[in-house]
Amino acid sequence: MVNTVTTSIAGKQITIETGRLAKQTDGAVLVTCGNNMVLVTAVSAKEAKPDQSFFPLTVEFIEKYYAIGKIPGGYFKREGKPSTDSILSARIIDRPIRPLFPEGYLNDTQVVATILSADGSFPMDTLSSLGASAALHISNIPFNGPTAACQVGRVNGQFIANPTPEQLAQSDMDIIVSGTKNGILMVEGEAKFISEADALAALKFGHQSIMPLLQMQEELREKTGSVAKRAFTPAVIDADFRTQAENLITPLITKALSQKVKQDRYAGFDAAKDAAMTQLVKTLTDEKLQAQRKKEVGAIIEDIKYKVARAQILDGGRIDGRDLKTVRPIMCEVGLLPRAHGSGLFQRGETQCLGTVTLGTADDEQTVETLNGTVKRKFNLHYNFPPYSVGEVGRFGGQGRREIGHGNLAERAIKAVTPDHVQFPYTIRIVSEVLESNGSSSMGSVCAGTLALLDAGVKIKANVAGIAMGLIKEGDKVAVLSDILGDEDHLGDMDFKVAGSATGITALQMDIKIDSVSFAVMETALNQAKEGRLHILGEMEKVMKAPRGQISEFAPRIETIKIKPDKIREVIGSGGKVIRGITEQTGVKIEIQDDGTINIASADPAATKKAIAMIEAICAEAEVGKTYKGKVMKVAEFGAFVEILPNTQGLLHISELANERVRQVTDVVKEGDMVDVKVLEVDRSGRIKLSRKALLQ
Repeated sequence: MVNTVTTSIAGKQITIETGRLAKQTDGAVLVTCGNNMVLVTAVSAKEAKPDQSFFPLTVEFIEKYYAIGKIPGGYFKREGKPSTDSILSARIIDRPIRPLFPEGYLNDTQVVATILSADGSFPMDTLSSLGASAALHISNIPFNGPTAACQVGRVNGQFIANPTPEQLAQSDMDIIVSGTKNGILMVEGEAKFISEADALAALKFGHQSIMPLLQMQEELREKTGSVAKRAFTPAVIDADFRTQAENLITPLITKALSQKVKQDRYAGFDAAKDAAMTQLVKTLTDEKLQAQRKKEVGAIIEDIKYKVARAQILDGGRIDGRDLKTVRPIMCEVGLLPRAHGSGLFQRGETQCLGTVTLGTADDEQTVETLNGTVKRKFNLHYNFPPYSVGEVGRFGGQGRREIGHGNLAERAIKAVTPDHVQFPYTIRIVSEVLESNGSSSMGSVCAGTLALLDAGVKIKANVAGIAMGLIKEGDKVAVLSDILGDEDHLGDMDFKVAGSATGITALQMDIKIDSVSFAVMETALNQAKEGRLHILGEMEKVMKAPRGQISEFAPRIETIKIKPDKIREVIGSGGKVIRGITEQTGVKIEIQDDGTINIASADPAATKKAIAMIEAICAEAEVGKTYKGKVMKVAEFGAFVEILPNTQGLLHISELANERVRQVTDVVKEGDMVDVKVLEVDRSGRIKLSRKALLQ
């Protein structure tokens, strides 16, 4: 049976349908808004795998190019491996639904959003997020939803829900807000130096906007018969064993949590585990029971860490001894790498990021094929998180989803301050290498990237820094933490990252692990984040406050000249012959824009100067009264045609060849001769009259 529900947001009608497509799934919905359609399915295994210790949820966001009536360039490349944008959209869907599965549910679960039709007028990730929640909500999969998402923009001071691309281009913010009826669960976005008050207002507007979407999901569940959620029994640890383990482990974990250095703390955790294994597990003779108890020891240790650390923080003492607002010690350095165009090292506590900047030309722009068309990206930030940064051994082989997400956040934070391409016609690539990690390496990447830009001589609009905020909430007791450690993130209730300049916010990311957080707490976190951000900026600016006066000697120098648009064809030449010849002779890179702007890039100033001279010669126009040395290209009875500039010829009339009367042109000049001539006239049609006689006089 097909069931449908409909609602409207900001004048846009949204429909959810179920019962027609993908009926063998646990839950499947088709979400439609205008010409935009996404099929979202949810399937969960009936049983957990043996010895499963974590919740294996995967979310896929699949772009099909038939959705826009287009054949992709390279089928398996475009529709096989997910693109960066697809991964980011999958994370938008994943993050708000993940905390709503019940504790102890460990069955393999997969949510798949397949874009079936798109016209670019509506944000498909928010439509897919709605579909993911709806598919789970109507299914028998345990899920404490529903959730929904809304993209928030602001044009001329007015908030807009799910803005069009045209509205977004004029907006001073682009923020996705996801949540339940009780509060916000996830925030992701960028802004153009908005205030903390404006950010909070945007979050409130976004939360209010999703209310109709939550209501329509409840209606759909009622229409489908309110299917009972499947029963599952979380693993239960034997009470006597738990008591023995807690009595043994709790003092050891408490002692470990008093260690301020991460390695010492983790050594203490290992010691607690070793003690439990030696005294409580290895003495068992039943191998099956021994394996079970070993697994249970790990769970008990995590429970104790959770309880002890949170109680300690709520009593006013953080893991490393700081108060709630203090930022860890900061160390900054620039100019570490001699051949990189810019480099900056940022260390905050036990998190260390090395940022590098490489400046390139238009040839280095990243071309990305998306459902909304082909995009050329002039600014990129790539984030690498090698396993050695946390003292582990691991696999190398490209960026994972987490790295892509963290890099995107840092890129959004810095993008707002990059110079306009007209004034600074470079392609900019920042790479952040995380060398140590203990909390918020993405915000460390923002700081390291900013230092590297300053070192590279890039005239950024402002300096930016980032900070990660945390939250511990037990009943009425609430603690908002500045600059959280990795353990405080893992054991806490919120990870709220805020980046920006001294004047405003440029990027936001928030994930809530509990049912909801009040807007009063968010306001406290935003204001506290501003204090921390200003402190970090102050420490960074002690090392470098303004960009260097010039770019690196190893970076290409880009000179810009302007020619008449009708001369572009002459500079390029037939089949690109002319411009190819210039690059072969000089070794420069040349970019020509439709308005006649030409960027010439080379690390060799002499080569750049030579290329400019060649282009100017091609584009030069004859000036009346000026003398030129030209080549006789053709001889006629009435005179000779002389090329005085590339592709520019004038007529040297027989009467202007010499002071005396000339009987035949060939008596004075022949084809191939070089001759000095003076321009007498250029008529309205562009015909040029030349004289040799004028120079003889």
